[in-house]
Amino acid sequence: MNRTDALIRVLLVDDHAMLRAGFRTILDSQPDITVVGEAATGAEAVAKASALRPDVITMDVQMPDMDGIEATRRIVADPDVGAAIAIVTTFDRDDYLYQALDAGASGFLLKNAGAEDLIAAVRALAVGDGMLAPEVTRRVLARFTRASATESSAASSPSPSGSLALAEPQGATVLAEPLTDREAEVLALLADARSNAEIAGALYIGEATVKTHVSRILQKLGARDRVQAVVLAHRMGLA
Repeated sequence: MNRTDALIRVLLVDDHAMLRAGFRTILDSQPDITVVGEAATGAEAVAKASALRPDVITMDVQMPDMDGIEATRRIVADPDVGAAIAIVTTFDRDDYLYQALDAGASGFLLKNAGAEDLIAAVRALAVGDGMLAPEVTRRVLARFTRASATESSAASSPSPSGSLALAEPQGATVLAEPLTDREAEVLALLADARSNAEIAGALYIGEATVKTHVSRILQKLGARDRVQAVVLAHRMGLA
């Protein structure tokens, strides 16, 4: 999605009305963003995503009737919707992050995020950029690193009762075409949760050039978005 010349349409999904009201106040105060709807359950989110066709959805996880992970999976599977989804989460449930990645989320927003972080996340997702706060990136990559290191032994041993399996993100397992040196530099900065503007500044190149490199990286990795590209690259030893 590349919405740069129109209002960014946002659907807010959370079973707490006060949080939705706070998000709405923040987002509706921006000249380029409008909240087009709210949902209090996962099932309502799926229905409203289909009806309203928002550009971005902020998605809670724990909700009545259908959780946010399943709602994300169903929304992403609908080719007529095309919304980018940011999971609204907290650090005490890391498993949500990994399940949400597999379900198709493109970003993760902490519930205690500031107004500027919320606005930045919505704008990033609206133009097709995945969004992970740096601290979330570190946790995700650390978890995937541990999973890779223990993958063989885990495959031959039963999982502890009640444990949650770490979903393998869909994408390339072997690169059909190697990354160029510049693409590798861009990928390393993506893994550090840098924006296109920050990558451009660090490498002294234009943002349009960064976007071209990112597109090529996604293609070579077979990744859905920047977030998945970072995880896949880390598991493949590229970042």
